[in-house]
Amino acid sequence: MSEQTINSTAHATAPAPAPRRAPALPGFLNRSTLLRHLLLTVLAGVVLFLLTQQLDPFRNFQLATVAAYLCATAGLTLLVGMNGQLSLGHGALMAVGAYTVALTQNALADRGITGNQVLPLSLALGVLVTMAAGAVIGLAAARLRGPYLAGVTLAVAIAVPAATVTFDEVFNSEQGLSVAVEPPPLSLGLYFPNERWQAWVALCGALLTMLLLANLVRSRVGRNLRAVRDDEVAARLSGIHVARTQVLAFVVSAASAGLGGGLTALLAQSVSPGAFSLTLSLFLLMAVVIGGLGSLSGAVWGAILLVALPDLTHDSTLLVSLSPAAAQRLEGNLPLAVFGLTLIVVMIAAPGGVQGLLRRIGARARRRAPAR
Repeated sequence: MSEQTINSTAHATAPAPAPRRAPALPGFLNRSTLLRHLLLTVLAGVVLFLLTQQLDPFRNFQLATVAAYLCATAGLTLLVGMNGQLSLGHGALMAVGAYTVALTQNALADRGITGNQVLPLSLALGVLVTMAAGAVIGLAAARLRGPYLAGVTLAVAIAVPAATVTFDEVFNSEQGLSVAVEPPPLSLGLYFPNERWQAWVALCGALLTMLLLANLVRSRVGRNLRAVRDDEVAARLSGIHVARTQVLAFVVSAASAGLGGGLTALLAQSVSPGAFSLTLSLFLLMAVVIGGLGSLSGAVWGAILLVALPDLTHDSTLLVSLSPAAAQRLEGNLPLAVFGLTLIVVMIAAPGGVQGLLRRIGARARRRAPAR
């Protein structure tokens, strides 16, 4: 065999050079999920802090409302998307947190205990009470499946606002309660915008919720949640306590909804049963489906839609010349119709929701990018 033939054979059988990989994250970030999520939370907090400095008061209030809804949509994403339990009563759980915060703030104000330092106490108490309510619902949910579970949560969504009307001496019936909220701290300045302070408080609650839920999803508890969602029999055979896992999912989801309700009460400085009707529960469920049930990032898109779509429908009704009665009926029903139409379009065009669509676009762009 000639030397030229040997060289050509060696070149043909030599392994192809391995593709060059992108630089990896620092070792401590790869090893610690908590540190990685803490870094992302701090970066998001800095960006949002700078954003609040540039927005006008109305946009800051909208940003605060998005943050309050994000707490509820993130918890609902954990329950529905990662554990497979359908809930139509998260609006009622938000009402539990909102009324608890309102009653706590008013009780402390009556006793002369005021100041913004009591806000964490009121919000924590609202979360604890809502967790207790979620545990009760979760115990019933662990024994129910499919439409029966949806029926129980639907009953909760109807019963909680009705209870506030029945016990009017405590909850002031349909008129609701005002919430005693202190102005921004004087250390921020005498004329510091109240809406910016509200945005800071709501964003802190939302970032804390996302940090805790992101770490929970990446932990063994999160793997148990997904295992129960995928196959309860296989999860039970692998040693997972299915009922306990489902109750835990409901408790965590209820805690997030309670925090979102408490923040909503602080933003509006009032609570009433009309603000937490069945429509809100339907909006929350449709928002997380449109945003994408597969990840917590979809909850962010859902919270943005909860604020943006009603605002857009309100602006569209102003463009049409209608009688005051017709305009009022249209404005009351149009947001729900727009949400339903958006849900149909998204399910046809992007079954994974907005976040799933963005993930597919990113994967397609990476495949088309020329290899280095």
